Amino acid sequence: QVQLVESGGGLVQPGGSLRLSCATSGINFSIYGMGWYRQAPGNQRELVATITSNYRTNYLDSVKGRFTISRDNAKNTVYLQMKSLKPEDTAVYYCNANFGRADYWGQGTQVTVSS
Repeated sequence: QVQLVESGGGLVQPGGSLRLSCATSGINFSIYGMGWYRQAPGNQRELVATITSNYRTNYLDSVKGRFTISRDNAKNTVYLQMKSLKPEDTAVYYCNANFGRADYWGQGTQVTVSS
């Protein structure tokens, strides 16, 4: 059974930081491309950051320089370090694992940036 479990969300003030984690099980993690997506109320889900099995990364323009995606293959976990958070970063953040036709999602974790 494949599981992706996100954690680390919460309420943070503008300018603050959070680190999201996505622990996976049931997949050969090291060969999967991993990603973080987010969805704000009334908006479509959007890609935030991805990291390939070869550690190549890609970011949404609005988070470049503020967010960092990383992976630990020994722990089957992907991270999203978020700094200088803005109110517009408020959303539910989802973890994704993809390898060919195999595509899995976590349940999401809420990130709220507000004073």
